[in-house]
Amino acid sequence: MPRVVRRDDGSVTAEFAVVLPAVLAVVALAVGAVGASSQSVRLADAAAVAARQTARGDAASVPGTLAALAPGAVSRSSVDGAVVCLSLARPVSLGPLSGVVTLHARSCAPSAGR
Repeated sequence: MPRVVRRDDGSVTAEFAVVLPAVLAVVALAVGAVGASSQSVRLADAAAVAARQTARGDAASVPGTLAALAPGAVSRSSVDGAVVCLSLARPVSLGPLSGVVTLHARSCAPSAGR
């Protein structure tokens, strides 16, 4: 009876073909997470600048500032005594996270003599 030898030729190719989509998905999510965190930092900076502008009585320039620093952000301001707070919300605009994740930022500043 002849002995049958099975070869593993092609098994590495098949394993690579199965693993590659998973690796690409992980890399895409990692890049998306880094991009989303970068957008979150920019949104927080925009909220701080806009809160300071609102607190010093320059609310007319806030829409221009938000258009430059955080395009597409929706703002809401509130006054609590001597403190002016501004909240921003903006959807992430990067790859597979676009429109799925919404970023939020809030910043407060003391009002200028109000």
